Amino acid sequence: MLSHPIRHVAGTVAAVAIAVTLAACGSSSSGSSAEGASAGATSAAAKVSGGAAQVKVTLTGADGCRPDHTSAPAGPVTFTVTNKDATAITEIELQSDQRILGEKENLAPGLAPVKFTVTLSGGKYQLYCPGAEKETVPFTVTGKAAAAASGSTATILAQGTKGYATFVNQNAADMVTGVAKLQSAIDNGDVAAAKKAYAGARPFYEKIESDVGGFVLPGYKPGDNAGNLDYLIDMRQSNLDPKVGWHGFHAIEKDLWQEGKITARTKKYAQELHGNVSKLAGLVKGITYKPEDLANGAASLLEEVQTNKIKGEEEKYSHTDLADFASNVEGAQQAFAFLKPGLQKIDPALTARVSKQFTNVTNALNPYRDGASLGGFKPWTAQLRKTDAATLSKKVQALQDPLSQIAQKVATAG
Repeated sequence: MLSHPIRHVAGTVAAVAIAVTLAACGSSSSGSSAEGASAGATSAAAKVSGGAAQVKVTLTGADGCRPDHTSAPAGPVTFTVTNKDATAITEIELQSDQRILGEKENLAPGLAPVKFTVTLSGGKYQLYCPGAEKETVPFTVTGKAAAAASGSTATILAQGTKGYATFVNQNAADMVTGVAKLQSAIDNGDVAAAKKAYAGARPFYEKIESDVGGFVLPGYKPGDNAGNLDYLIDMRQSNLDPKVGWHGFHAIEKDLWQEGKITARTKKYAQELHGNVSKLAGLVKGITYKPEDLANGAASLLEEVQTNKIKGEEEKYSHTDLADFASNVEGAQQAFAFLKPGLQKIDPALTARVSKQFTNVTNALNPYRDGASLGGFKPWTAQLRKTDAATLSKKVQALQDPLSQIAQKVATAG
């Protein structure tokens, strides 16, 4: 689960609205002001480099969310985000008409800069930094975006996005099947079978979570977690909205592992979860993707590994975090694989580097595989994290660095 209950991919044709994160509610960074949120920014349009306008955003405790430019020409725009010392701000989103077009989460102070690239038409946008005293900073895009590239590379990339959509849809459908097995085991009162089914259903969500979040059910306002499917399906106890309460996978996880029994409450959780994943599987069929969506999503999945899985925060009770870890990596690798034929024409050296690092991460996970354990991996216990987490984290970071360069390259391909 992402640290905040919202994920979305730009380019969706489904009805999507923003769920305001729990971390943003009632929080503010000290020392900032309405003017300070964009202090130091210039209205001059960001310069284009490498085919994309370049905007640097700095998150600070004093100034909040501070872009170096508040305007860019239409076309691909790359946002490079650095959290200098803002402990109250952990994410940034680019929004338009209540849609998230691009975002980065888990932006802890002192971490290396992260990037996302989006292709924008002329109009008014907002940079949203929940936790800052002034949470939104206006961002203007001037002119009209160039017509979609129709060259051979662009055609290959477009074909890849269609293939990836099939991958997402299949995993969503498989998740429905997996959760149905989980519900059946719970309805039968079989704790052991339910634990096995839980571990079997989780990977499907983890492979595609960067793509399927952000859906708000009809009749609910954007900030109401009671209608946010990502919250209802995958919220962890640490980030609960007290007005909505706990639902989904991890509420069931606690009952099965910590409580060690199935109650009427567990059965209610399971029935509700099956209904919600079924709704989600229907909604994702309406998503269309741009090449940069795949690249940004892959990078987000690896960030999820680094900030949650590697720390054992995702599967607090079952300790099946390494299965989630592997699924996040697999989802990212699939996104890359669908981009690879086009990326190979754009930058063969980068393509080879990313491919090698995916292999290295997969090889690093192999020693932890255990067919006798739930999820197919050894339990990610506190003791194992203490000895092995840093090494695994370095392997993932070596993949994140080159992978973060892909979005801009595919967004600007001709």
